Amino acid sequence: MAHPQFTCTVSVAYLPEKSQPQAPVHAFAYTVTIVNSGDVTAQLVARQWFVADANGHTEEVRGLAVVGHQPLLKPGEKFEYTSWTRIATAQGTMRGTYFCMTEDARPFEATVPEFVLTRPEQLH
Repeated sequence: MAHPQFTCTVSVAYLPEKSQPQAPVHAFAYTVTIVNSGDVTAQLVARQWFVADANGHTEEVRGLAVVGHQPLLKPGEKFEYTSWTRIATAQGTMRGTYFCMTEDARPFEATVPEFVLTRPEQLH
């Protein structure tokens, strides 16, 4: 039987232009690379994120697509996108799940392992 699998990696950047530490609002961009590491063509349909700040506040974000796209990936193909989030502390974490479907309508999930959102230390 065919094996559907998406592998996800993330890189993070602090966004000083969208942050207001005194508010407190800290903004972070995250770039996700999704690779179809399975052996069947499949589509990313929806997403679920958990965004946590250092105070223990967690927000759940759900929705269809990623940045307006529901990419259909053949084995070996990749899709990359950048989005952003805001939290109340200078450090936090994010983790997520993509809900996917094979071409023959078999659902599967792709996990985005937890990653750290952290503001770079001020160099003064």
